[in-house]
Amino acid sequence: MMASGLLSKSLHLTNFRSPLLRVAVPSVAAAFALQTAVAIPSIFAQSERFYDVSGSATFLTVTLLSLYLPSLRARAAATLAGAPKPPFPSLQSAFAGNPASGFHWRQVALSAAVVFWSVRLGTYLFRRVLHQGHDSRFDPIRSSAPKFAGAWFGQAVWVSLCLAPVLAINAVPTAILATVPFGVADVLGLGLFVGGFAFEIAADRQKGAWLRRRKDKLHDEPFITGGLWSRSQYPNYFGEVALWTGLATTSAGILVTRPVQLGLGLPGGLSGKLLAISLSYVSPVFVVFLLLKVTGAPLSEKKYDAKYGHRKDYQEWRKNTPKFFPKLF
Repeated sequence: MMASGLLSKSLHLTNFRSPLLRVAVPSVAAAFALQTAVAIPSIFAQSERFYDVSGSATFLTVTLLSLYLPSLRARAAATLAGAPKPPFPSLQSAFAGNPASGFHWRQVALSAAVVFWSVRLGTYLFRRVLHQGHDSRFDPIRSSAPKFAGAWFGQAVWVSLCLAPVLAINAVPTAILATVPFGVADVLGLGLFVGGFAFEIAADRQKGAWLRRRKDKLHDEPFITGGLWSRSQYPNYFGEVALWTGLATTSAGILVTRPVQLGLGLPGGLSGKLLAISLSYVSPVFVVFLLLKVTGAPLSEKKYDAKYGHRKDYQEWRKNTPKFFPKLF
């Protein structure tokens, strides 16, 4: 009962006139709330064990929240009016072409893409930290509460910015989305997501198999240079950026259309289109910044340069293998 009352109050406080704000504000607030809830005991325990899995769970929760927010608001309003609660819309009905079903197929497709990605990545990273016992990225900051808290805050920012294009699409009224015909942006964007997702999974599986063979003493290679890792120093990062670029591309192709801009209350003309493109592509741009400039490549390079920088084979691999975009030949 208390949870229901808290939800109703939260929905009332975030019932902005702008459809975009009605979805974005509670969704982003949920991201920070969830990260704070897991961060507090983790900081006291000085443990990063649930860091990655909480990030994936936050992606999952916020995505589904943004998708179902209109239904939650309708049910809360019915409760206040003493009327029967309307049922939650069916996911399958979104693909029947009926705008009155409650969902549009693009909303379901983009949300499902994030759900699949978050479950796969969260499971993979959680298994890895359980196997290794700890995450070396946190060694310098684990014992410092302010620095460790900053990592959890940064993860909430990561979730919020990456989900910006999905939140924007989920904020568009379904009747308006139905007026936008299927187009090149849909094909290109969803194709990029599928390709990037497959590329990331393949790179992670190749590295996992390589680690298992090394553990079983089937080889003594100190660092992986085969498969996709012979094409790019960070093929998993390339796949990650590609999939978010795909979601951003589909989103941008929809958000720049005039009916959608009017439906979201965005300014018209060039400024509205630029805002729509910014909302969409802030996601892959932030992922590139995070992986190549902050937590990904810089930490890995510092670690491996210190261990293998003196080796000629390592130097040759670094010299002849592109850092990010895979070489074709």
